[in-house]
Amino acid sequence: MTLSNEIIIQKITDKFGEAVTNFTEPYEMLTFEISSDKAIELIQFLRDDETLRFNFLTTMGGIHFPDNGVERQFAMMYQMHNWVDNVRIRFKAYLNGENPEIETATRLFTCANWMEREAYDFYGIIFNGHPDLKRILNMDEMISFPMRKEFPLEDQGRTDKDDRYFGRIPVNANSN
Repeated sequence: MTLSNEIIIQKITDKFGEAVTNFTEPYEMLTFEISSDKAIELIQFLRDDETLRFNFLTTMGGIHFPDNGVERQFAMMYQMHNWVDNVRIRFKAYLNGENPEIETATRLFTCANWMEREAYDFYGIIFNGHPDLKRILNMDEMISFPMRKEFPLEDQGRTDKDDRYFGRIPVNANSN
């Protein structure tokens, strides 16, 4: 029996009910939302269920939606892969902007360690129960989270670069 999106939806909704919403299939990849307090339980269910067998956490990452309001300002996006049936799924868990926290997935997949540290480093998302939640790519002294939309794209006060070398010429520049 081939694992179809209909089977996946049925099994997930039977188990999680109203905690899962907004099922879509962009590019034939099943995509949906899960309440943040059920996200890790869902990951374990997807991995351990004998029919679903999503045995690989492909990726996870933080997302910042500053215009969504406080309750849905951040999200964690997860993608999982069932190697046996070659099926992939994606789901999001939205997080409160004033306190972006979610349970760690490291007890289920060790690969989550690095990805969660990256989401913490760039978005400030806290993973409760993470064994070593600290910055992974930015300096430890940094007090901001550079992938948040309020973070400026570049330092406007820099004097060590010349825009001509980056393909950008100031609007008021004289052409020669």
